[in-house]
Amino acid sequence: MGEIEVNYGSTLPTESLKVIAESVGIGNLSDDAAKEISDSATYRLKLVLQESKKFMMHSNRCKLLPSDIDNALKVFGIEPIYGFHAKDHIPFRYASGGGRELHFIDDKDIDLIEYVNAPLAKLPLEISIRCHWLAIDGVQPTVPENPPSVSKDVQKLECVDPLNKLKKPIDKEVSGRPSTGKAQKLRNVETVHVKQLATHELSVEQQLYYKEITEACVGSDESRRAEALQSLGSDPGLHEMLPRMCTFIAEGVKVNVVQNNLALLIYLMRMVKALLDNPALYLEKYLHEIIPSVVTCVVSKQLCMRPEIDNHWALRDFASRLMAQICKMFNTPTNNVQTRITRVFTNATNSDKTALPSVYGALEGLAELGTETIKVFVIPRVRMISDRLDSPEVTQNNVDRISGNQIKLLLSVIFLTFVIKYFVYKYLF
Repeated sequence: MGEIEVNYGSTLPTESLKVIAESVGIGNLSDDAAKEISDSATYRLKLVLQESKKFMMHSNRCKLLPSDIDNALKVFGIEPIYGFHAKDHIPFRYASGGGRELHFIDDKDIDLIEYVNAPLAKLPLEISIRCHWLAIDGVQPTVPENPPSVSKDVQKLECVDPLNKLKKPIDKEVSGRPSTGKAQKLRNVETVHVKQLATHELSVEQQLYYKEITEACVGSDESRRAEALQSLGSDPGLHEMLPRMCTFIAEGVKVNVVQNNLALLIYLMRMVKALLDNPALYLEKYLHEIIPSVVTCVVSKQLCMRPEIDNHWALRDFASRLMAQICKMFNTPTNNVQTRITRVFTNATNSDKTALPSVYGALEGLAELGTETIKVFVIPRVRMISDRLDSPEVTQNNVDRISGNQIKLLLSVIFLTFVIKYFVYKYLF
């Protein structure tokens, strides 16, 4: 009985193995040797493909990736083949001729003329070294390059517990034995906590910085003002000067409200905005100076010399947004900042004797506090405010008529915003 050869599946052709052997310097490879190598290589290749398929199936994928083959090679203790990973599919082109078939990658031709005629790329910035003082006479200067001397968490802890910085660790007995008797009793009697005087002395550099910052913020040079506000909003070393900054803002608002200086009030509110945006400062200790200043710019009767011409409405809008930001940042169940501010604005809208510009500021302030505030405190008073705006004493006065038009425009914007935020979001989302 003759032997029957059965070929199961695909095998590597012997002709390909002879070509590979010739490429590595092995010539005249016999047919039997090529067949043995083909069978062995086919068997190994099938093992690798079967193991790779397991990785593909366990990854819940239907496409075999080069990483699956690399993992399979690692399982068999073979070094993975690197450099064949591609996110996109590599298209192979097919060509045949002379009885041979060939698959190859279609490489695009590169036109060197385009690269030669293309404009030169921008040169990178040169490496530079910038010096700053780490310490001067043992004291770390407050510059942006150095960490803040007092972190925001420490400022918050001092605000909540002022006696914390007075607490000092109690010295233990050197011998390790507790002392008793009259000596211990005498020491307990004589232990007195003396409150230390809080000194706020500024160095010469800090005094110069304070002078330059305040002059730039309220000066006429807009470029210097922008740099000063940028410094107030990002400089981490303003903790020691913060009390003076807040006092400067509070006193400035008091003076300029009396003088009806609209420009300086705007500049002072921009200083408040910069201090609120500074991530290294905690302003809760100074809210007693900041909040009255901001509220004054919201509900003051007159902020400028010519209320019928000057745009004091923009200052009231800006101050209202600042007030909403303060309530969002510092409102707690202990201080009830938002509740107290809401009460102030509500009292301004309830009184018939309140000036119309103050009513505008109060409505804008309530609107900035959220949709619930609008629903509870603004909408129930719309009828009363509307009747007042239609009264003859308002329509006959030019200033009151302009204020009434601004209030009507503001109420329309408030209602539109309320409908969008309250009803649309409520029923659609």
